Amino acid sequence: MSFAAGLSGLSANSTYLSTIGNNLANINTIGFKSSTVTFMDLVSQTMGGTSSNPMQVGLGVTTGSISPVFSQGAIENTREATNAAIQGNGFFVVANPSGSGNAFTRAGNFSFDNNGALVSPDGWKVQGWTATNVDGTINTTGTPGDITIPPGVLRAPTPTTEFRTITNLDANAAAGDTFTTSVQIYDSLGQPHVMTMTYEKQAAAGSWTWQATVPGEEIAGGVAGTPFPIMTGTAVFDADGALATVTVAGAGTGGGGTPPADVTVTTPAWTNGAGPSALVWDVVGANDVASLTGFASASSTSSKAQNGSAAGMIDNISIKSDGAIVATFGAGQTVTVGQLALASFNNPKGLVKLGSNRYGESQAAGIANIGVAGTGGRGTLIGSALEQSNVDIAQEFTRMILAQRGYQANSKTITTADEMLLDTLQLKR
Repeated sequence: MSFAAGLSGLSANSTYLSTIGNNLANINTIGFKSSTVTFMDLVSQTMGGTSSNPMQVGLGVTTGSISPVFSQGAIENTREATNAAIQGNGFFVVANPSGSGNAFTRAGNFSFDNNGALVSPDGWKVQGWTATNVDGTINTTGTPGDITIPPGVLRAPTPTTEFRTITNLDANAAAGDTFTTSVQIYDSLGQPHVMTMTYEKQAAAGSWTWQATVPGEEIAGGVAGTPFPIMTGTAVFDADGALATVTVAGAGTGGGGTPPADVTVTTPAWTNGAGPSALVWDVVGANDVASLTGFASASSTSSKAQNGSAAGMIDNISIKSDGAIVATFGAGQTVTVGQLALASFNNPKGLVKLGSNRYGESQAAGIANIGVAGTGGRGTLIGSALEQSNVDIAQEFTRMILAQRGYQANSKTITTADEMLLDTLQLKR
């Protein structure tokens, strides 16, 4: 019995040393998670006797579990735009190029292959979403698929459908004073047009008229050199300088009444062949904050925004904290072209290690919960960075000493039992 107990101790501590060796071997492996070993005793044998308490002798030890430790690894900047590190919970989803299924990884050392697909170093295709909604945002409701962004491909233009200007109109302006501000918009062919907003103070306190125009030569039916009005109306501010009413005249629709509302208008067709542009003037933004104010301060525009873009070649990408892949093209314009998928599990320790920095699903891990980074308990991403191994050298060396001492102690048990058995055999001599 002492031989068996000692042998089980040798086996268990040998497994412990093997695990430590594997941890140290992967100290520089991207996204590697170290493993820890726990022991548990074997069933005990009950001995006879007169004691009122159980008289039991243990039969040794066995390996209870070998579990990965999913603590955060250090983040290292790589200056590679296609690299990403996970800060917190979650795994990247990668698909076998043979189509046999998905796997999961913490290693974000991705790159583009010759077809423009985002892949891992050994060719597994990174999963995410690339389909867009009507408003240009990425649709993340479907099943994730391959992320393909062919380099050098001319991206189709995005026509402007919404614009916003943060403007203050001076409450002290005299009747007849005007203030103008311009916004560049894009038609369906990606051609830019300068739209000018002109505000004119009226005699009544807080009352202004406004007019949106584009160059006449750019509108079908327009006159060269003469601004073509596409929106006209009035804006009235209350005694606190807050926007109280916006009215729309002419071709415009929307607006009107209290509280003020966004204004929608459809322009005529453009002379370059582009169809009419349906534009929404975002008068009331988030939290019902109006983009127009009437305070006693010089008339000025502090911010402009619109959601259109011209056609252009993608020349650079970056990965945002939510996994959005943002492409830069043209004159510094950006557009979201993809979204990385992130998976989380109820029990990540139950995942099966597949090698090559990948994990496979198992019943113990639970069902993969795939979604957007930063939601549903999933961590966030850091672009142009990689997560390093979480192996702690000092801790592993300390465990190595303990495993070595455990192995030595159990070997001593076997040699001592052997000596005792030898002494027993020599009693007859």
